[in-house]
Amino acid sequence: MEQHRSSIREEALALLKQGVTNRAVAERLNVPRGTVGWWRHQERKQRGERVGRQLCPICHNRPLDRSAFSYVLGLYLGDGYITHYAKHRVPSLMVTLDDVWPGVQEAAAAALQAVFPSNSICRVRKEGCHDVKVYFKHLKCLFPQHGPGRKHERSIELHAWQQEIVDEHPWEFIRGLIHSDGCRITNWTEKTIGGKRKRYEYARYFFTNTSSDILRLFTDTLDKVGVEWRPCNQRRSAQNISVARKASVALMDAHVGPKH
Repeated sequence: MEQHRSSIREEALALLKQGVTNRAVAERLNVPRGTVGWWRHQERKQRGERVGRQLCPICHNRPLDRSAFSYVLGLYLGDGYITHYAKHRVPSLMVTLDDVWPGVQEAAAAALQAVFPSNSICRVRKEGCHDVKVYFKHLKCLFPQHGPGRKHERSIELHAWQQEIVDEHPWEFIRGLIHSDGCRITNWTEKTIGGKRKRYEYARYFFTNTSSDILRLFTDTLDKVGVEWRPCNQRRSAQNISVARKASVALMDAHVGPKH
């Protein structure tokens, strides 16, 4: 039995080194998630890594995966929020993602793990969706946009260092926003040509948000990568940004693609 547990532990550590999350490893090997976390902790300790203290990229100058952070920032501005319940000593960042798009949930979990390599990423099941979640003491350092009330009820501006990262990795930022509050659809129309009705289909991207500041961040980044867009006139609180021109849709398909 002990030999069997040793082989499972080695397989678990090998999967963790490939970037597989604690949760996925636990489900694949049918062992408790806490056991996987303990194996990971012990293996890091044996390698001489500092464990137990999660360093902040801002306060402690820890290296930051800038590409992954640009994607996570887009997710946060779309469907993410920070909470700090009294019963928890550490605040948590949660991104609520629909179960219709399991691939987006996987991408979010992988990006959060890259941004927070010493933290465990978990998923909280809700009706029709999951919260992809991470606990970290210095979340407000990385996401200074956090504040009381809803995001659309307060000013949202990127700090200079955040804007620098978005400028370096604009497509990751756009992808995060689309994965949280956007979609790719296929529109169709009919035209009469030579007396015959013909159906034409064309792809189109939408981004929907109630914050004018977040909409501006999205469109400013689209401008920088050469994507043409236009607002959709609607008499409602949420506003749509549409990308429909063929060349721009091709750019979005190459760098973002449909949600999955």
